[in-house]
Amino acid sequence: MTLPLRAIAVFEVVARSCSLTKAAAELFVTTSAVSQQIHVLELHLGTTLLKKAGRGVALTEAGERYFEMIAPDVQRIGEATQRIRGFRSRTALTVRTTPTLGSKWLLPRLGRFLNANPDVDFRLNATTEPTDFSREAVDIEIRHGEGQWPGVFVEGLAEENFMPVCAPSYAAAGTLELAELPHRRLIFSVKAQLQWSQWFASLGVETSLKGERLLLDRSHMAIDAAVDGLGIALESNLMMWRELREGTLVCPISKPPAITLTTQWLVCPYDHLRKAKVQLFLDWLRQERATWQGAV
Repeated sequence: MTLPLRAIAVFEVVARSCSLTKAAAELFVTTSAVSQQIHVLELHLGTTLLKKAGRGVALTEAGERYFEMIAPDVQRIGEATQRIRGFRSRTALTVRTTPTLGSKWLLPRLGRFLNANPDVDFRLNATTEPTDFSREAVDIEIRHGEGQWPGVFVEGLAEENFMPVCAPSYAAAGTLELAELPHRRLIFSVKAQLQWSQWFASLGVETSLKGERLLLDRSHMAIDAAVDGLGIALESNLMMWRELREGTLVCPISKPPAITLTTQWLVCPYDHLRKAKVQLFLDWLRQERATWQGAV
């Protein structure tokens, strides 16, 4: 019996994305065409592979088992096909990172990696959602968190120094006393690991923080808001290295305390470390980290 290879390939994309719409966009076809291919495969297998889940779809038990069995082979076939069809010796590297780290630290440096590796097709996926490496075609992730993820390779990207910052027009460097900060408009990055309350508590300062507040859910927005003079943000020198270097952000208090954390982590399955492209990226990233640390 002839295998429905097209339908199998479509199913792999749907199973990986858990969305008919996303699969259609990735495959450059209509949603109805995706549904038709899934129907063809279900008829061929004699079982249901997908079920509705809210606005999207989810795998049935049979669908999960089938996806686990075919996914590695479909990926290998895809990579082999790309190399034969015009890609030849080119390598695709998919990296997932948080939006702030991606836009503020990685992208400004990425040109050096691309220039040194012209045969690599680099794909950057920026999201705060952790990667499910068993289902998603991601080679390596730079993940925000505390670094406690069992069963995978984990390496801290860099130790970060957190400090209050603002535009020079809002307050010049070193001109405010620590006790004045709670009475200024404070910018909160609500998903950051270090919050204003923790920062003040570590300094032995008691404050209710009931003054003016600007709440943002991304650190890159907090940094940009501070640059625009909207208040004082508490951010990492890893994320705002360029703004500190260019003087668009300054620390409004003199001799800020050194409060350090590691919040960004290199994460991937251990077997991904055997991929040459992953090692290539890791070696480059470690070199960039050393260069950045040397300039701080």
